[in-house]
Parts: sequence; structure tokens; C-alpha cells
Amino acid sequence: MPGDFRVTIRRRGRTERSTAADLAAAIDAVEARLGELAPGIDRRPERAFVRDVEPVQQVALRGEVAGPGGVRGGVDVRGDGSAEAFTGRIVRRLVAQEPGEDAYAALRRALDRPRR
Repeated sequence: MPGDFRVTIRRRGRTERSTAADLAAAIDAVEARLGELAPGIDRRPERAFVRDVEPVQQVALRGEVAGPGGVRGGVDVRGDGSAEAFTGRIVRRLVAQEPGEDAYAALRRALDRPRR
């Protein structure tokens, strides 16, 4: 059924939502949109309570995918421009990148596995 996958892009103060026909298209949409937004990231250390939060510790952009069968995951782009994939929604699990993979390839690999 078209539009079964939801794509959500989050950045400070804004949320964008769209749909995709399948998992591959949803991850492609996340990759394209975060690729457009990421070059504008230039985070500086921020003060949170009594400690400094370095740019690598800040999530500047988040792209999320949700679909049938409990498919949930996404990519966080950090304040220093680095990216990492995760699965889950409430409890996020980091997806380790294998040699030669970027965060989007790692997400594709992790979400393409059959769920138990």
C-alpha cells in the first residue's frame, strides 16, 4: 500500500513529515533531506546545567523512518557533522558501521533484517 512508511525529519524548532512507498524509498528520502540540511550545521559547545556539551554530543538533525511490522530507526547528524544510525524509537540502539559503510548503509542493513 503506497505511503506505508513515515519519514520524519527533526531539526531545532522544526519537524517535517512525509510518506514513502517502501523502506528503500523512505531511507533514500532521509538521506537526501539530511544531505541537504547537514552542510548548514555549525554547532558550538553549549552549556547545559553545569557542563559543556560539545558539538559531537549534540544531535543537530534527526531523520526517522517508521513502517509496518515495527520498523523503526533513523540517522542522527551530530553538531560536528558526523552521522550515526540507530534502530528503535523510545529506546534507541546504535547501529555499528561496518568497514566501507556510512550511516545510511548501516541503517539499510539493520532495518532490512527480518524482525522477531
